[in-house]
Amino acid sequence: MSPRLHIAITADPYLPVPPRLYGGIERVLDFLVRGLAARGHQVTLFAHPESDVPATLVPYGSPPHFTKVARAKELWQVGAKLWTMRHRFDLVHSFGRLAALTPVLGVRALPKIQSYQREGLPWKSIRTAHRLAGNSVCFTACSSSVYRAVPASDGSFGKWHTVFNGVDLAKYTFCQDADGDSPLTFLGRLEPIKGAHNAIAIAKAAGRRLFIAGNRVPEYQGYFDSQIAPHVDGDRVQYFGPVDDEGKNALLFNSAALLMPIEWEEPFGIVMAEAMACGTPVIGFARGSVNEVVRDGVNGYICRGIPDAVRAVTRLGGIDRSAVRQDCQQRFSSTVVVDEYERLYTSLCAQTRSGGAN
Repeated sequence: MSPRLHIAITADPYLPVPPRLYGGIERVLDFLVRGLAARGHQVTLFAHPESDVPATLVPYGSPPHFTKVARAKELWQVGAKLWTMRHRFDLVHSFGRLAALTPVLGVRALPKIQSYQREGLPWKSIRTAHRLAGNSVCFTACSSSVYRAVPASDGSFGKWHTVFNGVDLAKYTFCQDADGDSPLTFLGRLEPIKGAHNAIAIAKAAGRRLFIAGNRVPEYQGYFDSQIAPHVDGDRVQYFGPVDDEGKNALLFNSAALLMPIEWEEPFGIVMAEAMACGTPVIGFARGSVNEVVRDGVNGYICRGIPDAVRAVTRLGGIDRSAVRQDCQQRFSSTVVVDEYERLYTSLCAQTRSGGAN
């Protein structure tokens, strides 16, 4: 049994934990905090003021968040509180910006974890953080693709661990058999890099219906108007707007496959795990984390472009949906994710107590 810890978890204050609609990492933080609390750990969460989790909430941040002044103020709020409260914590786990850890990086008796959920890491800052903190800080990413471009392998950028994101399986309904008329589904923000236009091309070429759900992004309104809206006919291509967890479950449960035809290095894509929780296979382009999340021929197909994806649609009958759900349970369930982080906490705390953080 792991020792009971007091864990500080920091999140960017842009969305509450759990989120109302869109919000990937906030969903992970929700089940992580709940899972840790259920195991007897004490959690203090630094997050959006409307967060609602079984933890001590330290609220911070106020919109607009994205000016230089606002960001500096929010970093100061978190950093100052971490410094003031540092003696209360056994470990600090940051899902927000690395700069928020600056005041406590030099406190080598306090273990620290910085988790990344994005591409384009700030390698100079990471190296500086490791110099200040030594082995009292380590880094995680939601897929190995996030840190594959590490500038050097000599340890100067710290120790790295891959901990996948995941889903609460209880929120998703398993569907053993999709009928022959089940639609393909695209679920994500409607901006070019997410590939909704590719999903439309795949579905049309494969002769399948397509359901689209997701947020329209104001700065990409022209993209929606020119490449999405003209194809939405309410029959062969349907658009449902943004959906909550219940809406996602309803769409994914009834889908032949989730299309993930991305045009960027997607760090994880929680929607893939959400689909797999329903037994729905994923057809994705071989970028970012797709090569790690999708096991070709087991829980979906990894494709090199639209023609390859069209061929994959014709091969969906070869996927066992119960195996898709089982693979999700083994790799991406909330229990597995909490297990992985808890093991990392225990290991880092033990290492720090033994003097290995120097």
